[in-house]
Amino acid sequence: MRHTKLELYVNPLLEVDRFRDYCPNGLQVEGQRDIRKLATGVTASRALLEAALAWGADAALVHHGFFWKNEPLPIRGWKYQRLRLLLANGMHLFAYHLPLDAHPELGNNAQLGQRLGVCAEGRFGDQELGWIGTLPEPVTLAAFSAQVNDALGRAPLALGDAKRSIRRVAWCTGAAQSFFSDAIQAGADLYLSGEVSESTTHLARESGVAYLAAGHHATERYGVQALGQHLADRFGFEHRFIDIDNPV
Repeated sequence: MRHTKLELYVNPLLEVDRFRDYCPNGLQVEGQRDIRKLATGVTASRALLEAALAWGADAALVHHGFFWKNEPLPIRGWKYQRLRLLLANGMHLFAYHLPLDAHPELGNNAQLGQRLGVCAEGRFGDQELGWIGTLPEPVTLAAFSAQVNDALGRAPLALGDAKRSIRRVAWCTGAAQSFFSDAIQAGADLYLSGEVSESTTHLARESGVAYLAAGHHATERYGVQALGQHLADRFGFEHRFIDIDNPV
């Protein structure tokens, strides 16, 4: 299929015009190929693009693409190497950041909630990117941390009393530690995000609300997979998710 047809479908699906974002959403780099194979991944790193090309991908669709606000503009060094791979091989690059976090079914938060067994009941925070819901039964912080470890294959950093009872869980994938205070105001017993800041420890101690840092990459692997599979099912091309290991 043509790349223009794919963008005309995905942009309205994810409501890209609704978000104030730090990068352009949609087709970021135009290639030359018709799309028969779509590779998805978290970040458009050089390693991901090389793996996608080795598989024979005509397009890559990622959560973290290029052209971020306040980044240096010159195309040189690592930025040149990434763009060269795309342009020299005619491969398209699509990227969806906040719109992919927020989608109610295919998004990162929706997909993570499903894996953690949290029934989402509401939204909070800037642009309503944070989610909050209730566990079927109360569990301790230690037990929920173990559940996150099993679901993501990565041990989270837990801040709080391991014996604390958890029922109301708030979450936002990636680098959303700044939503912690919003989660507290929303009535959460625990807030989960990907990253953690120095001040997060003090807020957890003083508020009594637990915090889990489960990994930026680890929490954002699932939305792009769900979107890629949805597109493959709808349009009939091949899809492969490529996971480039990242400890952050």
